[in-house]
Amino acid sequence: MNRSSTPALPRFVPLTPRGQRTREKLLRAAQTLFGDKGYEHASIADITREAEVALGTFYVYFPDKQSIFVEVVDELGARLRRLLAEAVARCEDRLAVEREGLRTFFQFASRERHLYRIVRQAEFVDEACYRRYYERFARGYVSGLKRAMDAGEVRRMDPEVLAYCLMGMGDFLGMRWVLWEGDSGLEHVLDTAMALLRHGLETRAAGMPAPDKKRARKPRASRSKTS
Repeated sequence: MNRSSTPALPRFVPLTPRGQRTREKLLRAAQTLFGDKGYEHASIADITREAEVALGTFYVYFPDKQSIFVEVVDELGARLRRLLAEAVARCEDRLAVEREGLRTFFQFASRERHLYRIVRQAEFVDEACYRRYYERFARGYVSGLKRAMDAGEVRRMDPEVLAYCLMGMGDFLGMRWVLWEGDSGLEHVLDTAMALLRHGLETRAAGMPAPDKKRARKPRASRSKTS
């Protein structure tokens, strides 16, 4: 376990439509089983049974179980990044990009209910794959933030640190309100997240008066005198 793969190995991509369909069936079956049973308990025989292909067919496309797991994680990340890029393509400013990006991520996580469990497992199955999943998101995020900073839409700061802050926010909001709650109150979640991005945490940043520290200070409890 936790064997680190070399950066994405060359993949066997079947040239025939039938071969492509078979490979896709294996990937979908593996995604379902890794999500339902976990990496340790899902066997290659389970995957081929779920995909309705012969056991030997598996080895035409993948050398071992770890290889198909890495492919599942990489493919989930690639699909999500592609959907995000399409969703935000027509957004007019960075805040609109952030809102639409969060909405698209929530929708993807709702459809792909095993996303969180599979990605979390990657840290222990293949650390390089796990890091690659987030680093590829961050790379595109950093580029977009740099452009927004150059356009004066975002305050200038370290774009990589900011990218990981925003990614972390989306990850945990999705876990709390999509994975745990089943899409409960997502518009309220989006509104709150965007208020944070637009105004920050300080009350003065949102046009609110600063709190009166003297009035906010709690009175000390009086000490009772003993006779």
